[in-house]
Amino acid sequence: MTTQDAAVRLFHDLIGHAPDGIWSAPGRVNLIGEHTDYNDGLVLPFAIPHRTYAAVGMRSDDRIRVASTFADAPVEVSLDELRSLFPTGAGAQPAVAEWAAYPLGVAWALQLADATAHGIEHGVDIAIASDVPVGAGLSSSAAIEGATASALNELWAVGLDRTALAGIGRRAENEAVGAPTGIMDQMASMLGEADAALFLDCRSLEAQTVGLGMAEAGLAILVIDTRVSHAHSTGGYRERRASCELGAQIMGVPALRDVSVDDLPRAQELMDDVTFRRVRHIVTENQRVLDTVQTLRESGARAIGDLLVASHVSMRDDFEISVAELDTAVQAALDVGALGARMTGGGFGGAAIALVEQHAAPTVTDAVTAAFTASGFTAPHIFPVTPSAGAARDA
Repeated sequence: MTTQDAAVRLFHDLIGHAPDGIWSAPGRVNLIGEHTDYNDGLVLPFAIPHRTYAAVGMRSDDRIRVASTFADAPVEVSLDELRSLFPTGAGAQPAVAEWAAYPLGVAWALQLADATAHGIEHGVDIAIASDVPVGAGLSSSAAIEGATASALNELWAVGLDRTALAGIGRRAENEAVGAPTGIMDQMASMLGEADAALFLDCRSLEAQTVGLGMAEAGLAILVIDTRVSHAHSTGGYRERRASCELGAQIMGVPALRDVSVDDLPRAQELMDDVTFRRVRHIVTENQRVLDTVQTLRESGARAIGDLLVASHVSMRDDFEISVAELDTAVQAALDVGALGARMTGGGFGGAAIALVEQHAAPTVTDAVTAAFTASGFTAPHIFPVTPSAGAARDA
């Protein structure tokens, strides 16, 4: 059974008839540009083939009910109750299970966005199924948000474009779920294109497509899911964000986007060591994104390996968000010929990526698996990803 079929079956089991439509949105891999998004910076993600499907049907009353293949029971509230479920303000704890806070948070954010229009009067039933690995740093949350937002935007006739829907997803994640993430994940999920990365300015939301040409170059990207689960709403992520905000305040700028590599010597004089290293990662990572885009356009994907490695070193040493499993994955891949490798996502677990020759993918997979076994780690889940299309209506 496909994931889409699983969503449709769940809907039918719940409601007794077919849904009005099926919408989906993908997870994402961030090629480079980590933790820069909430600093108004630059990122270069791409959407992956793994998707979340939402089978959705309109109701005649004002109830909204969400069910998922990974939850035992549906969650149901009235449209009016959404406002009390999610008191405005990042960091608020939702009054429902976290999985349900994502789709319900999207509905809540769309309510607020639509407040000056005709208003949303009728409820919906939503059945969700997903094959995006959870906790792997592949943005399973943005995939839920993107699928739900796409469906409700159409069924409720809100009329928002893809960029605005990405903003709806971000608001849901920030204020309904309480995870202080940037907008990169939602933008990649909404705007992804096949065989391309999304060069995104997180301040202006200007997005450019950058062709990757992986298959043509005989290359592949492997995701190495360490199976070390992480959660953005926990402390380490918040602490890094607070350090970045402090660094920007010390430098007298709105965000670290406004600090250049040339400013780093002055920053080092003004800051304690930890704050400076956090700042240095963001500033140099923004520059690495620019360098990667230029290299892709001028020389192709085969030439970006050193930039990926430099990004991982910066996250490991300056931002301190890697873990032993991620470092092992990166080093083992490089030791057997990967062109580049780095952790991807928020850190503290999750996944690494390796840029490899297509023919070398089995060798890299075996080497990383062996390295995990030798270190006594849980076996990783390793699989290739291809840059794929963003959110869509499927039926």
